[in-house]
Amino acid sequence: MHPRQSIIENFSTFVQFVADRFSHWATESKLRSSMQTCLKRTPQETSEYFWALYWYKSWQLPETQSLAKQHLAAYLQESCYWVSQKTVNSFASTQYQLSDCFQIAIAQIDRVLKGFNPNHGYTLKNYASPIFASAIRETLRQRHEVDICTDWALLRKISQKRLQEALQTAGLTKDDVHSYILAWNCFKTLYVPTVTGTSRQLSRPDDRLWDAIAKAYNSQSSQQQNIPTLEKWLLHAAKTTRKYLYPSAESLNITQGSDDSWELLDNLPGNQQPSLIEEFISQEEQTTRTAQQTEINQILRNAIAQLEPEAQQILQLYYTQGLNQDKIAKHLEIKQYTVSRRLTKARENLLKSLATWSRDTLHISLTPDLLKSMSTVMEEWLQNYLGHGA
Repeated sequence: MHPRQSIIENFSTFVQFVADRFSHWATESKLRSSMQTCLKRTPQETSEYFWALYWYKSWQLPETQSLAKQHLAAYLQESCYWVSQKTVNSFASTQYQLSDCFQIAIAQIDRVLKGFNPNHGYTLKNYASPIFASAIRETLRQRHEVDICTDWALLRKISQKRLQEALQTAGLTKDDVHSYILAWNCFKTLYVPTVTGTSRQLSRPDDRLWDAIAKAYNSQSSQQQNIPTLEKWLLHAAKTTRKYLYPSAESLNITQGSDDSWELLDNLPGNQQPSLIEEFISQEEQTTRTAQQTEINQILRNAIAQLEPEAQQILQLYYTQGLNQDKIAKHLEIKQYTVSRRLTKARENLLKSLATWSRDTLHISLTPDLLKSMSTVMEEWLQNYLGHGA
């Protein structure tokens, strides 16, 4: 992937894939026009951080929220791409491609914007990256579980609450949902696997079980049903559940019109531009924020330097070389639980240094939510900083 070169490109172009590889940056014409108008009004503002903050503040206003979200989705394309590539490479399975992971991640844009707080001293890209990575990892784990289960195994594993949600989401009527749930309850009650180790690969119930399921259903329902109908219902329930647990990620990177069109998201609002909100995105504030980011980097570097030599070595082996705790233990000739304890202690020390600086310098109250946010961003910083060498 070649990086984008201008502010206009950063906020108006989207990644396009061909054969699961980066192909080109596709320009959305209305976003490009929007950025051109903004830059004509304030040509002195040439920092991407300034415009990221500007559009984030605009996203908080109902009248400009939709347009701002599109600009920010464009801005986060590169972060999403590199996180997706790194995360998918860490999974042994090749069933899900880079483009799949990218779509999963970019669909988290609302989650990123709702959780981001510029007053915590982090950039939007730094905040978004661990959220993208977490979403991909969790989705791949869930999808793997869903994929490796047969329909019958999935019906055995699903809870009634999830099944009901899936059926309702699919648009079934209240009466149909009730019938499906009753059939499922009869199936789950009577189909109890007796062979261990096959919970994910359950086969279709045999004829004896189907007779029992049909009798149980008909004894509890005024509408009598035969075995083929009940089997059809249960298979449809499994398909609906699989789709509910494994939805297609709706991405902002969707081409409108013909395949060769570079026009994206043509249903954006018209060309009416929001007024610049100068009181909270002045250049002076941006300069202060950049200085804070530099200071945060130095705080964490100093905190690492103050750790015991063995703790520093463990961090290097874990983040730079990508070794797991077992391999680190063998390399250092110590116990695995010792590695785990010292790795946890090192992270705690770094987080404590960062929290103390935030409290004393930024005068931020250290709430549990804030500490959790700090921990997430610190983890991303460790991966980036140690990954490129301290």
